[in-house]
Amino acid sequence: MAAHRPHTWRRPMKIRHALTAAIAALATVAATPALAQLEIKFGHVGEPNSLFAVSAEEFARRANAKLGSKARVVVFGSSQLGGDKELLQKLKLGTVDIALPSTVMSSESDIFGVFEMPYLVKDRAHMGRIERELFWSKMAPEAEKKGLKILAVWENGYRHITNSKRPINTPADLQGIKLRVPEGKWRVKMFQAYGANPSPMKFSEVFTALQTGVMDGQENPFTQIYSAKFQEVQKYLSLTGHVYTPAYATVGAKKWATLPDDVRRVLEDTAKETQAFVYAAAEKDDTDLLGKLKAAGLQVNTPNKDAFIAASKPVYDEFAQEVPGSKDIVERAIALGK
Repeated sequence: MAAHRPHTWRRPMKIRHALTAAIAALATVAATPALAQLEIKFGHVGEPNSLFAVSAEEFARRANAKLGSKARVVVFGSSQLGGDKELLQKLKLGTVDIALPSTVMSSESDIFGVFEMPYLVKDRAHMGRIERELFWSKMAPEAEKKGLKILAVWENGYRHITNSKRPINTPADLQGIKLRVPEGKWRVKMFQAYGANPSPMKFSEVFTALQTGVMDGQENPFTQIYSAKFQEVQKYLSLTGHVYTPAYATVGAKKWATLPDDVRRVLEDTAKETQAFVYAAAEKDDTDLLGKLKAAGLQVNTPNKDAFIAASKPVYDEFAQEVPGSKDIVERAIALGK
């Protein structure tokens, strides 16, 4: 009679089943990609070391320190994601998360033309009063009607004229000058009133236009002039300071609504907190960059600002007639500077 064989096969079978299940589970995990970190794309038109670039990078550094693994802000400068108008369109479509428009905002909503009025903003303290008392209540809601939400007011700066023809001392000196301006109709109207021949153009195209003579000149803050190397293709810098341009840390309302609450809170709080850094950097640029532009060979002159202010009246009159409610805002903004 055969000896009784113990049922030792059952335990190995259980072990085999357990191993098979474990291997299958591991295979499933390996085949499933890790959840990608939420990327917040921040696009702007500034060149490296411009105020736009420095501002966006400082914002990203601060925001990313707070966001940890929840999300990451990635900055794309130098018009990599498009020019100003394209960036606004991409905000609305949700393919870009944050942008830094300036003058171009007046092409979205005419009320932003307030900041296109010549010699309106006296200094940054005045701008702060305008922001607190007028901007958030009267202007930001108009952007939201266009699908854009402004998180914070930063800066582009005081604008000055460069050209290759002659020093600009009075508006008469602009007669016949082919001048590149940003994509906003009130800047065009201003320089038409001064006698220039203004043409809107993307910032990324300006250097070549100046180099080839398609344009004689342009107008921008020192930070944009220097970082874009316009000093290499221009001869004269006239310190007109004709417009102070804010810049707006802006998101698309639809995409913004889909972000987690805690991510939105960090981004909005950090955008507002970064303003003080932006203003300090801009103030330093006012002196440092003027010295560098002079050293680069630009001939600098101080124009007759009274002549420019006198020539600006038709622009104010047309703006008041064309844009409902603007006259009151402009008058209140001027009063805040007294």
